[in-house]
Amino acid sequence: MPNIAPPFRADHVGSLLRPAAIHDARARQARGEIDRAELRSIEDDAIAAMIPKLEATGIKSITDGEFRRAWFHLDFLEQLDGVTVSGAIASSSGSQETVHMTPPKISVTGKLRHRNPIQVDDYRFVAGHTSQTPKVAIPSPTMVHFRGGRGGIDIESYPDLDVFFEDLAQCYRDEISALYDAGCRYLQLDDTNLAYLCDPVMRQGAVDRGDDPDALPRTYAALINSAIDGRPDDLTVGIHLCRGNFRSTHFASGGYEAVAEVLFNEVNVDAYFLEYDDERSGDFAPLRFFPDDKTLVLGIVTSKTAQLEDTALLRARILEAAEYVDLDQMCLSPQCGFSSTVHGNEITEDDQWAKLRLVVDVADQVWN
Repeated sequence: MPNIAPPFRADHVGSLLRPAAIHDARARQARGEIDRAELRSIEDDAIAAMIPKLEATGIKSITDGEFRRAWFHLDFLEQLDGVTVSGAIASSSGSQETVHMTPPKISVTGKLRHRNPIQVDDYRFVAGHTSQTPKVAIPSPTMVHFRGGRGGIDIESYPDLDVFFEDLAQCYRDEISALYDAGCRYLQLDDTNLAYLCDPVMRQGAVDRGDDPDALPRTYAALINSAIDGRPDDLTVGIHLCRGNFRSTHFASGGYEAVAEVLFNEVNVDAYFLEYDDERSGDFAPLRFFPDDKTLVLGIVTSKTAQLEDTALLRARILEAAEYVDLDQMCLSPQCGFSSTVHGNEITEDDQWAKLRLVVDVADQVWN
């Protein structure tokens, strides 16, 4: 039987390719031709037009496609008092263009405070335009620490890192509470850092910043748990792990072995959206640590390329994963969003909808 509560047998990470109207409006606002209110009105129209298309694929979790964001994380995090965005990070993908365009660094330059709800109005807009389950994706709180480590956190504001982590978690508790009060029952944390800690280059970068890459998973598990502590029982919280998703390129590689035991057993989320679309993610062996009271969403359909995966191969991979995790605990999704940044992956909107229909079709074949 199909599941009727999130995560759904056929699910998705959240971001979708921005239509031309969004790109045009952003360019016009950058030139000073329209103001923020006019841009939001155009975003409203684009989201309202997109939602029926998303619903038509059979997907039951409905997002705004992150149409209002330029970056999946920065647009949210920069609205927290004390967060400053600057610089860039290195990539291990080998693409010079990608290295040049990697996300800026996030630094903490003052006391962290959640001044106002960040995603509530966006959630309400989606909820008002769908009869399905609205999903909100926000960046994991780990994103505020990993990019700069101790050196990226103002020593005068936070001489004690324990206080930093508590203030950061409180910001998230405030936002999650506001979202829940507005009606949100399905929340996703987007986390690249736990996946980056599977990459030898990224692990060395953590060492160079003065962090222990073997200790960070537990530090981050404690942070995430504190951020979602006290959430109501009817709020489903998932976490999505990603090794980078910029214009169909990646930033990191490596299987989950280095973080699996802590990730699956010490992070108190309900579901894991795991990137497993190619060899960069390693094999399914780390799933032997997966507990029997959580849900695994297998990201084995790629959002990076247009070619549709063979349905028989997808079914075979699901059954391969089922050697480690009970089939009834699993769902299917693309490995990431289609547009983690405003630039989007190198595919078309038609390709995007075809990928989501494929996810729905294969999920129906496996679980129905």
